[in-house]
Amino acid sequence: MVQIKSPEQIAKMREAGLVVAAIHAATREAAVPGATTKDLDQVARKVLAEHNAKPNFLGYGGFPATICTSVNDVVVHGIPSDDVVLKDGDVISIDCGAIIDGWHGDAAYTAFVGSGHSPELVELSRVTEESMWAGIAAMKQGNRLVDISRAVETYIRRQPKPGGGKYGIIEDYGGHGIGTEMHMDPHLLNYVDRKRGKGPKLVPGFCLAIEPMVSLGTPKTKVLSDDWTVITTDGTWSSHWEHSVALTEQGPLVLTAPDGGKAKLAEMGITAAPDPLG
Repeated sequence: MVQIKSPEQIAKMREAGLVVAAIHAATREAAVPGATTKDLDQVARKVLAEHNAKPNFLGYGGFPATICTSVNDVVVHGIPSDDVVLKDGDVISIDCGAIIDGWHGDAAYTAFVGSGHSPELVELSRVTEESMWAGIAAMKQGNRLVDISRAVETYIRRQPKPGGGKYGIIEDYGGHGIGTEMHMDPHLLNYVDRKRGKGPKLVPGFCLAIEPMVSLGTPKTKVLSDDWTVITTDGTWSSHWEHSVALTEQGPLVLTAPDGGKAKLAEMGITAAPDPLG
């Protein structure tokens, strides 16, 4: 069953989403050469405390940290550690969430540590982020869940990969519903699987975390012995971008973007829903 939210509930999710945005800003600034991924986790904890918010990652299924810190070939669910020291040239994806009064926010971004990154890495992150926005643009009344999957996949497939070949759209992980829990129905693939059908129709009150994960090579992954860390099977580096989005009567509201997605959606000819928090 898909949980449909009222405008008042979406407003509460917007509060949680803004905390997530604050965590992103603080951890992005802290992701510098010499910092450990545990340092970034401490930064996130401080932001949560400042906003009287609760972490939704810590303890989830036994996860031992506040955020996920996935470096280079780690696709998702990297565990912050004192042993992982960021180096110049690394790429890190940070996934985090927050809870306000029982309502969840969840978002991820990819950052470049230091300088000297190759054009193919810069392009990988750009393609992944832009595919997320293509999915967000497809979140409109009358569409179905598969239309979001198709928009994400189509954008990625149309982008030329520097050096040739194809991007790997990660198959085992995708987006999801969000609300009173972090992960809810429906599961959102980042590609079209005709066996799954069209999925539910999108109506006001529908809230989704749209999160493409893309590698420079394979779409295949494996989980390390810690039962959390997910890496590409061929060792190629990856990118992960995510926003939580609500569909309202006035259009999409990007709950975890500082401006609600207004500027980016305007570039795409879409008017973002008014921010319920003003």
